[in-house]
Amino acid sequence: MNSAVLQNNSNSTVAHSFFSNSPIPHRSASCAIKRLFDIAGSLVGLAILAIVFLPIAIAIKLDNPGPVFFSQKRHGLNGKMFTIYKFRSMVVNAEEMKDRVENEASGLIFKNFQDPRVTRVGKFLRSTSIDEFPQFWNVLMGEMSLVGTRPPTSDEVKNYNARHWRRLNVKPGITGEWQVNGRSEISDFEAIVDLDLRYQQCWTPLYDLAIIWKTIYVVFAKVGAV
Repeated sequence: MNSAVLQNNSNSTVAHSFFSNSPIPHRSASCAIKRLFDIAGSLVGLAILAIVFLPIAIAIKLDNPGPVFFSQKRHGLNGKMFTIYKFRSMVVNAEEMKDRVENEASGLIFKNFQDPRVTRVGKFLRSTSIDEFPQFWNVLMGEMSLVGTRPPTSDEVKNYNARHWRRLNVKPGITGEWQVNGRSEISDFEAIVDLDLRYQQCWTPLYDLAIIWKTIYVVFAKVGAV
């Protein structure tokens, strides 16, 4: 059996495990106002992306030849898998090098604060959050929201407990509680889960707008930027 089939079987097992334990989605997932915000925001974001795309694409390729975009399978609302898109901020073979990089985070996330796989242009893209702009396409398609949780990988999800599953009751977001309350400085997965669950408790459409406004501030002020 080839590796692609094994990977698909693994993903199916993770998805089955999730759906057999999944609680009812959070009310924000079916809110028409939130969806209107998402559509309007994603159209603005994609318009900006169209303007900045060419210089960013040239910079990425000059710095480290390879694809302009990075794509990866992630788990979203109710554990449903989708493909997330970002500007590539790492070297081309970054995934194969992952086991050589120390994980400085605690729990079910991977983080290295001086990750050697990040390119020079990638550092700029990450510190300004420009690498996230292609995700506005995911928002427009309804796979993500402007505000939500960080979408996990299958490697993370397969080790989730019941409490962790609850963070997937909402759509994943480009920004959220984690990004505006420490951003890259938070390295404890349980602290991230706490923030995600707090978001579900506090959520209203106006709360989303407050997080979006705070996101703009922390990005321009480079609060917690890598």
